[in-house]
Order: sequence, then structure tokens, then C-alpha cells
Amino acid sequence: MLSAVHAARLDVAGDLLSLLGDTTTEPRTDPQLEALTLAVAADLPVLLWGEPGIGKTAALRRLAEALDLPLTTVIASVHEPSDFSGLPVVGDDPAGQGVPMAPPDWAVRLARTGKGLLFLDELSTAPPAVQAALLRLVLERQVGALRLPAGVRIVAAANPRSSAADGWELSPPLANRFVHLQWRHDHEVVVRGLGGTWPRANLPWLDPERLPEAVTFARRAVCGLLTARPDLVHRLPNSEAHRGGPWPSPRSWEMALRLTAFATAAGTAKEVLSMLVRGAVGDGPGLELLAAMDRLDLPDPETLLADPAAAELPERGDLRQAVLDGVVAAVRRRPEQRRWDAAWRLLVRALETGPPDLVVVPATTLAALRRADWQVPASIERFAGVISLGRKADEVAARVAR
Repeated sequence: MLSAVHAARLDVAGDLLSLLGDTTTEPRTDPQLEALTLAVAADLPVLLWGEPGIGKTAALRRLAEALDLPLTTVIASVHEPSDFSGLPVVGDDPAGQGVPMAPPDWAVRLARTGKGLLFLDELSTAPPAVQAALLRLVLERQVGALRLPAGVRIVAAANPRSSAADGWELSPPLANRFVHLQWRHDHEVVVRGLGGTWPRANLPWLDPERLPEAVTFARRAVCGLLTARPDLVHRLPNSEAHRGGPWPSPRSWEMALRLTAFATAAGTAKEVLSMLVRGAVGDGPGLELLAAMDRLDLPDPETLLADPAAAELPERGDLRQAVLDGVVAAVRRRPEQRRWDAAWRLLVRALETGPPDLVVVPATTLAALRRADWQVPASIERFAGVISLGRKADEVAARVAR
């Protein structure tokens, strides 16, 4: 009789737990969730870094539900290397047939299902031997003798070493196989989620008509940067801690290129793309790539020199400066009186439509390009005060520095 009463009370407790777990989702701008879903769509392994209890696992559960993918969680730190490289199974004729490496049960289930979200949790507490065994799984989707199907996506989570239980730094080969995303909590998201409504995770919509354009843009941006900065192609960090994060290599640049193409086709916000490319190749190289993308959208200096009166200059200061510097560089490459005059007309337009300090350096450089037989345009007098002010500011800065 007493056990029946306890069972009934447990049933009521179960009903309450069910009500607490009854949540819904809503469309909500969440850059880190958007970055995660885009990387998943691009079929790249993602590693979420965040303090314990911040909601990394919960976010993965919601992502799997939204994408209708079965979630398979594997705690990396409690497995042996053979759980990822496969267990040897001796058959009747090992000399003739070899010894196959049998995959674990979770890999077999994923292969049978044909799709799924494989969540490698607590990656930073996995010892070096286990990390080494994970290399083929993360890069080639190979577990023993079994290759996971194309419908399987891989996401991992890790705590910083300072807050991980018996934590290890990630080995450079393993770290370089992931897109690293810093996972932080949003106060409003947490409060609204505890109230029963979480952000909805949606795969990005890729515009079919923009796919060729997206690939061309991504290749121009990445290849253009690496052509100008060959030292960025491969740069292994000096410190052990930085080697366990994102850093540039041919492999991670390929990931950055793919992410750029997907983000371009999806019309993704610059903030989200910034998180992704910096998570692939590191902060410094990632920011340089973003700057290179901005420059790809800048007008051609020759077009501006052909019709300065119709020129549309960027509003953003750094981009406007880059345009003006590009025009002066174009005149230097092919110095002619008419091109020199056109550059001055363009600088007048920049002076009239934006901050005057941005024309100081281009105007000074352009003036130095004058040939002896070139007539000085009347408009050059408008820059006298600006250049004088700029020189005085430089003199003050030099005195302060001393």
C-alpha cells in the first residue's frame, strides 16, 4: 500500500517535471546561435567555448530539435582512444583478411540513421591520447572501419582550462580542425527562456541565384588577402594556449572561405561573419580578411578618376580613406596632368562631403606627384588650411611623444 502511494506521488512529480519542460521557441536575433547554425549548414566541425553551466549543452539540444536531427552525445573525457579509433576484431583468417577495427555502438546508430548531430562534450578534459584518436573522426568522419554518413554534423563543447576539471590544452592538430565560437549567455535570452520561450534555431536560407556570386566573392577575398600577405597562410602560435584555439593554416583558410561563401549566399550580418572567420583563422587574420572584404566593395579608382563629379564615396572613415589612397596610388602608377587634375577634383568632393582630416595625407601625397610643367589647379588653395592644420597636429603629437 505504501509503495502504491509513493508511486502515485512520483507520477504527480513527473507531471510537474513535464510542465516545467514544456517550452516553446520564437524568432529572435541571436548572433552566436546564427553563427552556429551557419557553420553546421556549411558542414564544418564547431567547438563551443564557454564556462560551465552557461547553456552550451542546452543550445545543442534545441538545435537538434529545430533541425529534426537525432542528438548523440559522447563525453570525450570518459572514453578510451579505441572508442574513436575502433576496437580490433580478430576474424577466422587475420593473415589473409586483416583485422578490422570495429566502431562503437553510437557510431553504428548514426550510420544506420543516416543523419544526426554528434555532440562531443567536455573536449578540453580529454587526455592527449584521446584527442589524437579524435583527429580522423573530426576531419574525415571515420570511426574505426566505419565512415559516418554525410548527414552527420559534428559540434563539440569545451570549458577554458582555468574552469575545466583536470583540463588539458587542445592539441594544435585537433584545434585546427574546428571553427571556434565563444559561447556567452545573454541575460534577456536566459530570462525569457526560463519563462518558457527560447530563441529558435533555423538553418540559413541560401539564395540559389547568389551561389556563384558567393563563391567568386569568397575566393577573391581569401586569395587576394593571402596573395598580399603570404605570411598569413600558415602561422602556428608560439604559446601553447593559443595553439589550442583558432590559428591560420591552409586547412583553416579553406574553412574561412567556405564560411564566407555561405554567409554571402545567406546575406548574413557582418557581426556573424566576423565571429565565424575569426573562429576559423584567429582574431588578427580574421579581421584582416574582413577588411579585405570591405575593400572588394570599394569603387574602382579608375572609374572615380574618369568622372569625379559623379563619384560616390563611402561614409565610413576607414573605407573613404582607402578609396582616396587608392586614387592617389593610381595617379602615381600612371602620372598624367588630366589624371592629376581629376584626383584634385575628387579630393575637393571628399572635403565637401566628409571629415576634412581624411584628405590631409592624400592631398599631401598628391601634391608631391606634380611635374614641373603641370598647371596648379585653383582648387588646391582649398586644402591649404587643412594641410596646415594637419601638420600642426603632427607637430603637437611629436612634442607630446617626447
